[in-house]
Amino acid sequence: MSYNDYEELISKMTNEEKATLLSGCGFVTAESPRLGIDRITTSDGPHGVRYVKSESMLDVGESVRATAFPTSSAVASSFNVEYARKIGEAIAEECLYYGVDVILGPGVNIKRNPLCGRNFEYYSEDPYLAGKMGAAFIKGVEGKGVSACIKHFALNNTENYRFSSDSLCEERAVNCWKNHDFGGTGCGNRNNDDRAGENRPVFGTG
Repeated sequence: MSYNDYEELISKMTNEEKATLLSGCGFVTAESPRLGIDRITTSDGPHGVRYVKSESMLDVGESVRATAFPTSSAVASSFNVEYARKIGEAIAEECLYYGVDVILGPGVNIKRNPLCGRNFEYYSEDPYLAGKMGAAFIKGVEGKGVSACIKHFALNNTENYRFSSDSLCEERAVNCWKNHDFGGTGCGNRNNDDRAGENRPVFGTG
């Protein structure tokens, strides 16, 4: 669909339909049969398909069988972007098998704190390497017709109180890594008192 097609589709939607599309159940978005909008099935990543059959995204015991690939930190240690691309391709093939439209990955957050509980999900403390590896992974995934949704990219430095913590960072430091990294899904924490997903300086929109 072109940009104009989307604009026309949105103009036909009621406010209730617009709000409904922002909701869903677990890893599945809402649908709009009247407008021909199908629901989108997502899966957690980034080291394999974590597709949960139950309605609760936290019910890990109901996850389907899938390949567990090397962690992003291990892949980046190879400095071989081709490895990242091939892993992206393989994950996309399993997404297609299970009917998954979007894989939540890669994780390209910069490692600023060795105590961060998710450092294994991130490629590097170097933004250039993280950007190159993440881009290769995305090319692998999307080359197979599955969408990749990068996540936890901005100042996600702790798992303790992750939905209420505030990562304080000067704008100069933010600019140093965002020129090489790229935007995607935010995280639950705040960045300089603004929610990660609403932070204009971090996303480069303010």
